This record gives sequence, structure tokens and C-alpha cells, in this order.
Amino acid sequence: MTLEKTLARVDEDLPAATERLMQLLRIPSVSTDPAYARDCDDAADWLAADLRTMGFDASKRPTSGHPMVVAHSNGSGPHVMFYGHYDVQPVDPLELWDTPPFEPCVEDTPAGKVLRGRGTADDKGQLMTFVEACRAWIDVNGALPARISMFFEGEEESGSPSLVPFMRENAQELKADLALICDTGLFGDDTPAIVTRLRGLLGEEITITGPSLDLHSGMFGGIAMNPVRVLSKIIAGLHDSAGRVTLPGFYDGVEELPDDIARQWQGLGFDHTEFLGEVGLGIPAGEEGRSGLEMIWSRPTCEVNGISGGYQGDGFKTVLPSKASAKISFRLVGKQDPHAIRKTFRAYVESQIPADCSVTFGDHGASPASEMQTDHPAFEKARQALSDEWPKDAAYVGSGGSIPIAGYFKDILDMDAMLIGFSKDNDQIHSPNEKYDLSSFHKGIRSWVRILDSLQD
Repeated sequence: MTLEKTLARVDEDLPAATERLMQLLRIPSVSTDPAYARDCDDAADWLAADLRTMGFDASKRPTSGHPMVVAHSNGSGPHVMFYGHYDVQPVDPLELWDTPPFEPCVEDTPAGKVLRGRGTADDKGQLMTFVEACRAWIDVNGALPARISMFFEGEEESGSPSLVPFMRENAQELKADLALICDTGLFGDDTPAIVTRLRGLLGEEITITGPSLDLHSGMFGGIAMNPVRVLSKIIAGLHDSAGRVTLPGFYDGVEELPDDIARQWQGLGFDHTEFLGEVGLGIPAGEEGRSGLEMIWSRPTCEVNGISGGYQGDGFKTVLPSKASAKISFRLVGKQDPHAIRKTFRAYVESQIPADCSVTFGDHGASPASEMQTDHPAFEKARQALSDEWPKDAAYVGSGGSIPIAGYFKDILDMDAMLIGFSKDNDQIHSPNEKYDLSSFHKGIRSWVRILDSLQD
């Protein structure tokens, strides 16, 4: 009866919950741009104040970067720590947005109502599903069914430079029986998922300098080395014709998928043609002989995320640029060592630099892959709770993305983490016109209510 009353409260309060989310979405908390530092501070203030209205002991904690929000509730039973992030990606290119990114709205689409705006799916909408579940539980029952803590950061989208120092300095306060993370998604449109493996992430930026200034291509073309030509050769050499990364030792620590997991993934009915078709593609570009889900969940990658060099304005300018640069990321699996790969990558790049050119490097984070142990009793309880809410049974899945906090919870706080989220593949996170289905927000709140109920058994 308590569960049904709490779920009914979620349904009744959905308009108000949506408006609260809209308030948070209107704060342009872009962590990577110093111009938005005050907005990140405002978002932390908003969250702490909202949690205090529910009875949480909540505070904004300073760091060397953007602040953390830490909150605790009273209660008995298991101690659960919920993590989310309030910062968002930049909105560029702004001209590709159909609506202002920080003026969120509810929009009717052929697939149903969606919340449109930056941060709707990554991660403010997801974060607020748990907050609203706690609000409904408190409204109906007076107290939560477990001891709940919350931990929100403001630098997830910019490499989390303050996260590990803060966790180490506050380890005793942050440690709980289990961590919950809501920064993942559904499998398809109606299969809830518990992510049990995450790829790690290594980011590298290289800048190649040749001549001391941009050169006229008629006067110097052919005799002067072009940094873009050097960069192109480096990038082209990172993969072989079968899609494998060529760096020596790159696959050290990469394990084959266990047979039982492979069979479970096959049973999900993933159609790579349909998946790629939604973004105008159709042919898998990963390693030959691997399934689509292996390519995005259990195999490592090397991708070029951006290239610059030479004239890029309107019209045409015949120059040999002085500099050329690229941003390159590696998604890692198994026991791959990001620091060893960084060393190997830089050695490879340096070996390709002509004598009269030079290269500089910039690093953008290095985190290993994570794998969760599903023998913790909360995993099966949560899987059943999710199955009760959604049309299809919940599945244990992998994720192509990287969420370093899951590994930090284990390494720093010796806590298992359970990753549950409700976004969809077409939510356009990190892209213009980001959205979050209203049904994801609504059923996400209901799902967390069911999971909270299961934790008190």
C-alpha cells in the first residue's frame, strides 16, 4: 500500500516536478567555460536549497574548481549514496538549436512529449528523477526507507579535476553501503537497463608546428613541410584496414567477452543497421568480426574528435599553415592502462615528426574501464523493481560511454556502484537540440520509488 500511494503521489506531482526541473535547466551551468563559473555556483546553490526543503542536511562545498553539493538524510537501514552532476556541455554551434538551449520547454513530437534544452538528459533530468522520487517518498511516508546521501559535482563535463581530491579528503563522510549513479540510459525505448561495464577514457591533444608563420602555397608549396600533411599521416596510421588500432601493446588487458554475457547481448536483438540509420549511416566501422554491441560496449576505440589547421573561413586562401592540431580520444576496456597507452601514443606521434617540425601534447584525462559485480543483492532487487515498472524486463548491459566516478567509488571508497538511467539513444546529448522524453522523466521517478522500496526489504 505504501508503494502504491507513493507512485500515485509521483503521478499527481508530475507538473510541479517538471517545473522544478525547468528551473534548474534555466541555469547555464557550463563547466568548461570560465564565463559560466557564477552559473555553476548558482546551480549548486539551487540544488542545496531544494534538498533542504525536503529535510536533507545539504550544503555547497568549495573546491579548487566548481563546488560540490553534499546532502544527508536521517534514517535507518542501508546507507545509499546517489551521485549526479549539475554541469552541462557547451551549446555550440548555437545556430543549430531550434529553441534557445537555456529556455527549456515541453515539446510535442510524433513520439510523444519531450523536454527540450541543454542538460535535460545529461544530467539534470536524470539527477532530478532520484530527487523527485525521494520527495514523493517523504511526502507520503514522512521519511525515507533507507539512509540516503546525495553527492552532486559540477565538473563532470570538463574532466572532473576536483573530484578525486574532494573524495579523498571527505572519504569518511562519503562512504556508504552502495552508490547509485543515474547517467546512463534505456536499451531501446522500453527496456530498462543496469549498466555493469563502462569503458574508460583517455584524451590527448597534439599540436604540430612547422614554419614560423603561414606560407604562400605558390611560393612555398612543395619545398616547405605542411603541418596538416604531417597530422594527416599520423591520424591515418592509427588504424589498419581491419579497423584495429595499430599502437604497440594497445590491446594488452583487453579480454574476450564471456560466453554467457555474449548470449545475453545477442538476446537483446540489437540491429546495427537501425541504430546507425538514425544518424544517417548504415555500415559498422569498428573491428571486423565483432558484433555491433561488442563495438560499443566491450571493445576499445581510437577516435579523432576535432582537427584544426589553416584557413577555415569563407572562400579560399592558399596557405600552408604554421600549425595543425587534433583532439584524439581512446575508449578503453578491461584492464587497459590509460597511462601506458598515453606513453605509447606520444612515442608514435613523435616518431612521425619531421626534423624541422615540432609537436606539443595536451592531456585531457585518463581513466580506466570499470566493471560492476552483480552478485551484490541490491542488483537483483533493482532489476526486479525496474521490470515491474517497464514493459520489458530489465537487462544487465554495457555502456560505450565513460563514467569515471563508478571506478572512483570502488577504488577510493571501496563501494560498489549501480548505474541506472532512463535516457534514450536519440536524446542528442552533447549535441544541439538535446531532449529528454517526458515519459523517461516520469517513469524514471517511479522506477527509483520502486528501487527505494526494494532496498528496505
